[in-house]
This record gives sequence, C-alpha cells and structure tokens, in this order.
Amino acid sequence: MNEKTFKTLEFNKIIDEIAKFANSSIGKEMIKNLKPSNDINEIKSLQKETSEAVSMILKKGSLKIGGLRDINPFLQRVSIGGNLNFEELLNIADFLSACKIAKDYAKSENKYDITYDALDPKFNIIEPMEHLDKEITRCIISDTEMSDDASNDLREIRKNIKLANEKIRIELNKIIQSSTYKNMLQDPVITVKSDRYCIPVKAEFKNSFSGMIHDQSATGATVFMEPTSVVMLNNKIKDLHSSELQEINKILRKLSEMVNENKDVLLSNLVALTEIDFIFSKGEYSISINGIEPIFNKKGYINIKKARHPLLDAKTVVPTDIYLGDEFTTLLITGPNTGGKTVSLKTIGLFTIMGQAGLHIPAFDNSELAVFDNIFSDIGDEQSIEQSLSTFSSHMKNIVSILEKVNDNSLVLLDELGAGTDPTEGACLAIAVIQYLHDRQIRTAITTHYSELKVFAISTKGVSNASCEFDVKTLRPTYRLLIGVPGKSNAFAISKRLGLQDHIIDYAKNLLSKEDTKFEDVITDLEINKKSLIIEKERAESYRLEAEKLKNDLENQKRKIKEQKEKILLKATEDAKRIIAQAKIDSDNIVKEIQRLAKENANQNDINKQKKKLKDRLSKIDNKIDKFNNKNDKRVIPENLKKGDRVFIHSLSQSGTVVSLPNAKGEVMVLSGIMNIKTSIKDLSIDTSYVESKDKQQEFKKVPKFKNDKSMTVSYEVDLRGLYVDEAIEKVDKFIDDAFLAGMDTISIIHGKGTGALRNGIHEYLRKNTRVKKYRLGEFGEGDTGVTIAEIK
Repeated sequence: MNEKTFKTLEFNKIIDEIAKFANSSIGKEMIKNLKPSNDINEIKSLQKETSEAVSMILKKGSLKIGGLRDINPFLQRVSIGGNLNFEELLNIADFLSACKIAKDYAKSENKYDITYDALDPKFNIIEPMEHLDKEITRCIISDTEMSDDASNDLREIRKNIKLANEKIRIELNKIIQSSTYKNMLQDPVITVKSDRYCIPVKAEFKNSFSGMIHDQSATGATVFMEPTSVVMLNNKIKDLHSSELQEINKILRKLSEMVNENKDVLLSNLVALTEIDFIFSKGEYSISINGIEPIFNKKGYINIKKARHPLLDAKTVVPTDIYLGDEFTTLLITGPNTGGKTVSLKTIGLFTIMGQAGLHIPAFDNSELAVFDNIFSDIGDEQSIEQSLSTFSSHMKNIVSILEKVNDNSLVLLDELGAGTDPTEGACLAIAVIQYLHDRQIRTAITTHYSELKVFAISTKGVSNASCEFDVKTLRPTYRLLIGVPGKSNAFAISKRLGLQDHIIDYAKNLLSKEDTKFEDVITDLEINKKSLIIEKERAESYRLEAEKLKNDLENQKRKIKEQKEKILLKATEDAKRIIAQAKIDSDNIVKEIQRLAKENANQNDINKQKKKLKDRLSKIDNKIDKFNNKNDKRVIPENLKKGDRVFIHSLSQSGTVVSLPNAKGEVMVLSGIMNIKTSIKDLSIDTSYVESKDKQQEFKKVPKFKNDKSMTVSYEVDLRGLYVDEAIEKVDKFIDDAFLAGMDTISIIHGKGTGALRNGIHEYLRKNTRVKKYRLGEFGEGDTGVTIAEIK
C-alpha cells in the first residue's frame, strides 16, 4: 500500500490522532511509522496487543510513563569510553523510573487474575535496575549540582573549601573594620574578582594598600585589591576547586561506566518500553473512538456493522452497515452529491487499513474485515494543472495504473467512475472497467451518477446496487447506506425545494422517457420498502434486547431471593441458639441463687422472690420464642382470597400480591417484586400490617396499587461506581423513593471500594434520610466494603 492511498483515505490523520496518546517522542516516532500488514497471523497478534492494552487501561487506568525518552545516544557514547554529564545521567535515572512505573503497573491489583498473553512478556522483559537509579540520584542533585555525599573525597574537599572561605572572610572583615584602612576603602564590603576575594580601595591609595590589583571600576576611581594576607588562602581555594572538579569528573566517569556495564539491559528496556508506549497509544485511541477488535478472514468478505467514520464528529455521525465480498464482489453506490457516497467508500478503505495495522475500528461487535494484499483508490478531484490534464484524464490515468498493478486479492475503490466526459461514453467506459474487475472477482466499491450502471448492477450477478439515503424534505443526507437499492438523483425534488418554478420542473419531467420514469418509480418503491424493513428490524432488535434484559433481571432476582432466604434461615438459627443459650445462663444463675439461699436458711420471702424472678424470666423467654416463631403476629390465616390481596410468603419472608385464585391443589400465584411465585396457600398469611396502614391512611388510597406497579420495575440494587458524590446522592435519593413505593425492605447500594470518598458521602446521606431504618457495609458474598446494605422503614 503506497503513501498516496494512505493520504487519500486519510490514514495519516488517524496516525496523528494516535500519536497524541504517546508518552514519548520515540513512541510517537514508532506510531508515525505504523503500516498495515497483509499477514493474517501478524494482524491477529497486533490486534490482540491492542485489545489487551484496552483491557488493562479499563481495569487499571492509563499508563503514564513520562520519564520515557530516547537514551540510545547516551548508550552509544559510553560504549566508546565517553562520559555523560549531569543532565544526561539524570535522563538515564528518569528512564529507569519510567521502567519501574511500567513494572509496577503490570503488577498492580488484578482481582480477576487475568493473564495478558501478548503484553505480559513485554512487561517481564523490563528490569528497573534500582541500584543504578539510586546511585545516580544519590550523587547528582540537579542538572548543575553534585551532592556532597557523592564521595568521601568530595565531601572532604568541599569541607576544606568552606573552612578556607571562612578564614578569608574573617581576615577581610578585620581589614574593612580596621581604622587604619577605613579612609582607604571606597566601601567596607568584600567582593570577588577573577575568582579571588578582594576589597574596593580608592585609587589614590592603591600604592599605600598592601596587595594585588585584580580589577578597577569603569570610572577608575576604585580598584579591587586582594590583600597580601589572604593571597595564600585564595591560592588554596583555587587548588581546592581544581581538586573538586577532578573529583566530580571522577564520579561522572564512575557513573558512566556503570551505565556502560548495563547498556544491554538498558537497551532491552528501551525497546520494550517503546513498544509498550506504542501499544498503549493504540489502546487509548480505541477507547476514545469506542472501537472494537474486528474479525479477520482471507475470503475477501467485509461485513462492518454500525460503522462510524472515526474522523467525523462522534456526536452526529450516523452508524451504517457495509458489507461486500460474500454474495457479491462489486458494490455500486449511487445517489445525489453530498449524499455520503464518498464517506462510505473511504470508510471501507480506511477500516481495512486500520484493521490490518492492528488498530480497532469504531463499529459494532463481530464486524468482519478481509485481509488484502493491497488497496487501490481513485477518490477526489485529480485535475493536474502542471500536467495540463483534465479531471477525466487524470482519473483515467490513475485507473490505468490501478488495472496494471491490481491482483486477485486487492480492494479497489473508485469514486465517480466515468465522470468528467460525455455521459454516454463515460457510462460505457465505467461498465467496461467494472466488468473487467468483476470477471476477476476483485472486491470493488464504486460511486457513480449514471443510471446505466444501476441497470448493469441489477442485471449482473455478483454486482449489487447501494444508495446513500437522502431526506428530500430537509435536503440533507442521512449517511445511511442502503445496500440492494439503487439511489435516485432527486434532482427534481431538490430543485423544487430550492425554489425552481413548477412549470420548468414539469417540462423537464416530460422530457424523460416513460422507461426512465418507470425505473425511477421502481427505485422509489424499493427505497420505501427497504427503509420500512430496516425500521422493523431495529424495532425487533430493540424488543429482543429488552426481553433479554428482563430475563437477566428475573434470574438475578431469583438468585438474590434464594440468597436472602438462606441468610434469613441462618440468622434465625443463630438467634434461636442465642436465645436458648442466654436462657440457660439466666436460669442456671437464678437456680444457684435459690440453692444458696436454701443452704443459708434464708427468709422464705427471699426464696419466693427468686422463684418469681425465675418464673418471670422464663415467661419472657417464652414470649421471645413465640415472637421468633411468629414474627408477623399481625398476619392472619388467609380466607376467601381475592386477586389483589396482599399476603406474606413465610418460606421466603417476602410480601406479595395475589394474581390468581387457589387451584385444586391449593396452589396460589403471587407477584413478589418482578417474580411470579407459585406457592401453597398454607405458606401464606394476610399481610395485616398492609391492611392497617391502608385503614389509617384513607387519603392515600392509591398507594398500594402504585406499589404493585413499582415493584415490577424497581431493581434490588443501584450501581454508583464512577459517579461524583453529588450525582450519586441524587441517584440514591430517587432509588430509595422507588424502593419505598415498591414496598421493598432491603436495598443494595454499590459504591465500590476506591478512596472511600463516595462511600462516606453515601453513608452521611443515609444517616440523615428519614426513610432509612439502618444501614451497614456488605458482608462476605454481598460485595464486602464495596457495597452498603440499607433497610427501608
């Protein structure tokens, strides 16, 4: 595939978009060199890398490796004995930090224990070499400064420099504060000239002041003199600075040698990290366009579902279905200008290039692409002023070149084939070119205006018409591709909408032959029928998805009811054990007290009091057990059940509404939540709490019916993950209202673990909500600390 095809299909713009996600210049450079492959195994491998990157980004967040940079020039220099400076060594340290970030990212939390077959080996190659990173950052503080602790000798040298400087300052302070020299000095200050400590002396006293002149002021009134008493100390400082520089160079040499010793590992890290940056850029781009991994075949079959051209505005682009190469090898797209024909043509070519380059495509799941050896295109205005070629000549030159190079496993895209010349001759030439490509079974997509080509497509097996839908009322294209239906030019309708007089349009219609008019009418009927079928198909798909969702909701409700039943039974058993155990302890204590009183010949009244206490305690225990065995003491045995009666299902601890009368076996159908439950009438009791509430609140007579309706649609849980606290509270408030009206007792609020900010905000809201009886964090099996369970009053 040549650069001209990439430019025509705007693949270069896709490359620019992907490069924006790269962390480094070397990653961007690798993206710039991205080219499609025609090896299906390599393509699948590249696609797998992109898919795994998407998975890791969605589960762990974006991979930020800002320290990644090209260290190859540094490695080349140390390999020939060169030294690296402060900045270059810090670049090496930054690179090693990026290696550690990538390594930690790969090892970060993976609660699903997912294995990434394509990416794990690349991350495993990376060796952070923390010893080298720490040594460089220990020695070098910044681009211009080395740490005192870089070596013992450097620390000692700098200590001596500091002491020498202090001695000089002491000596010079004595001079500038001395009355002997007070009149000689221009200012009582210490300056540095030519790296020597000096004092500003008035020019007329330069011969009287003992010392060396190093500089003078612009006016000549002041000379800067180094007193003789500090010459030796200044010489010592100069020697020490020379020793300091030698020691710094020695340390830089040592660090450069360490880099050279590890250059193979560093180079291996560089290659791996660059590839990872490249792959994750593809993954980030896939997420930005809501892309999917296409299925590939070597049969020349293209089937793109709900395709969205990635360079069009995602908010306004209309998804369209495009297929080619199975029942027909040639697709002929017709219709008016600005109708989206060229967009459809470019979408086919661009998606093919993107897929073969290992990129995801913005389409629906299970979209399929073929692997082609080459893509040839002739799209757009090819008029060449320099070569004095007309539009037709330029297009024909390209077509001639395409026909010379094309092979049987090529994809050919031709825009407005045969245009720019006499319509009759142009149509004949177009048919001839199409027939040649069709005879060779070469996958071809063509746009045209010619009616002759529409007839050719209808009458030729393996060639299919297609049209881009156009709304005559708004004079705007819908960009929806209708395969199997030839397009109308809509010239008369468009002209009328634009204001052309009716008598002119009528005259033009009379000039059309009856055959042409009849053909256009057939096209109109086909368009109407096709559109109706598409609408019905979409509606059926919508119903199917809705039914599937209801089925899943029902299964989830069944599972939750089962889990809730098991928890209730378990809690009941534990409560019973606790009541009995406490009763035994209390009884034993009272009996022991009675025995003690008896032994001590205590007053009979005291013994009677203890016996009464034991009797009262046993009575209370009996009451507790009675309540435990019959928690809903307000419920009564059902008699003369009617549809709509509220009942309590004891085996499930759930309330419901009777929807069918008892059958011969005494079985009743009860609606609880979204579930219809068949149960025995013996397992039911009248929900008297509901009846009493109804009697007390006559002004809300419609509430029970509203609860029944709500219970059919309200979910047991609400998922708040990814929301801000304010958004989450608004959603929970609505959910609690619905749950309350639906008669639900318990709800589950999913907020995730994260930083805990969302959980704390939700708990603060629940604490203040008057409809919430109490709340707690989830237990094992309920979602742990990522879920809050709330009870509704």
